[in-house]
Amino acid sequence: MGEIQAVVLTPQAVAALDQAVEQSLGKDRATFTLRDRATGDILYAYRGEHLMRPASNMKIISGAAALEELGLDYRFQTELYIDGELGDGMLNGNLYVKGYGDPTINEATLRHFADMLWQKGIQSINEQLIGDDSYFTGDTLPPGVDDEGETHYYGARISPITMSPNDDFDASTIIVTAESQSVGEPPTFTVIPHLSGHEITNEATTVESGAENTLEIRRLNGTNHIVMTGAIPQGESAKVWVSLQNPTVNTLEFFKVLCEQKGIQFTHAQPVTVGKVTESAELIYTHESRTVAELFSIFMKLSNNSIADIVVKTLGELQHGVGDYESGLLVVNDYLMRKNIDFSTWQFVDGSGLSHGIRLHSNGISQLLFELQKEPYFEVFFASLPVGGNEDRLIGGTLKDRFLEPEFTGKIFAKTGYIHEVHCLSGYATGASGKDYIFSIMLEDCEDGIPFIDEGLKAIISAI
Repeated sequence: MGEIQAVVLTPQAVAALDQAVEQSLGKDRATFTLRDRATGDILYAYRGEHLMRPASNMKIISGAAALEELGLDYRFQTELYIDGELGDGMLNGNLYVKGYGDPTINEATLRHFADMLWQKGIQSINEQLIGDDSYFTGDTLPPGVDDEGETHYYGARISPITMSPNDDFDASTIIVTAESQSVGEPPTFTVIPHLSGHEITNEATTVESGAENTLEIRRLNGTNHIVMTGAIPQGESAKVWVSLQNPTVNTLEFFKVLCEQKGIQFTHAQPVTVGKVTESAELIYTHESRTVAELFSIFMKLSNNSIADIVVKTLGELQHGVGDYESGLLVVNDYLMRKNIDFSTWQFVDGSGLSHGIRLHSNGISQLLFELQKEPYFEVFFASLPVGGNEDRLIGGTLKDRFLEPEFTGKIFAKTGYIHEVHCLSGYATGASGKDYIFSIMLEDCEDGIPFIDEGLKAIISAI
């Protein structure tokens, strides 16, 4: 192998970067670091150690820790137990579901669980369907979720027992689709996969085509009550991801329905509840999720908050015996320490970056991106990053509609980040010279920062 040739920026390139920071990114709101991808040397930094809210750039940190600490082959498990006596198709006891954070459980999975019970000979259960969600502790609502965010998918509650409505693994949500009808009539609606113990009040109405669409579908905070309000123009439809009020209970409510469809009856007056698996219970089935390697691309490209926080709580339980944020983030701290990342001033709150209390800096993020190249799991990490300008959502991810110009398409591999007035982008890029770089850009106090980041990065790439 030949000697690595370090990149040296020309005075003209430095001047162009100065101009990009000044005019595109905005000096009073930005932090920016550019490194040589081959050597890790900082080629340019503006306020590189200035602490900023990272938004979903936090997933670079939590995701990298998960790849190393959980491993590429790790699978989330869900277990079925029974206690009592089984005879003549009747289970004279309880059915337990014990969860370990699998975000991939969906309708097909729960139907399979029902099939397992039927194959076991269970046709009736005279005690309760009990969810054991003790693997995680603390509040199920992520710390960065405000009152407005609680109903939305990005603020979904975190539980060891949960379900996803689709293959994006938007855990702890259901999808409500509204369809307009004749003017003056309420829209119809469908729910995927099921209401799961929720109820919907439809107060919305259909208005003339071309009118303003004011339809809102939201779950009232702290309740199982979803309300549809406002107006939907004729000929239009709307699809909204609504978070589950209680992922454990709501998932079990749907599982109960699927069991009944299979022919398995519950005779208890209140069959669904929460509790711990008893020592005398018998394990009858263990379900395993896809591997971390298989899940990782969906997690990063689509910026899945639920998976990020599930991963952090899982790390805490596995290494400290406590499945909460604090314990999980201790594992993240240890990981960064082993990678020699300067995180002494950083502040962590969650794994997703949703909280406004998190603080990182661009020097540290870009340093980790350099160190990751040495790891055996780097190929999985790199393949998970959104690819600028690739309009396939499972490749381009959150960058599929950005950097569409031919000179930039396929040259930017980076994690996006957004929370209110915060926009970030960190990853790898190929400059106009053909040389490869690592960059981290973070903007604060900016309502719509995407155009500023994109124009700034285009100017930077063109100059290097």
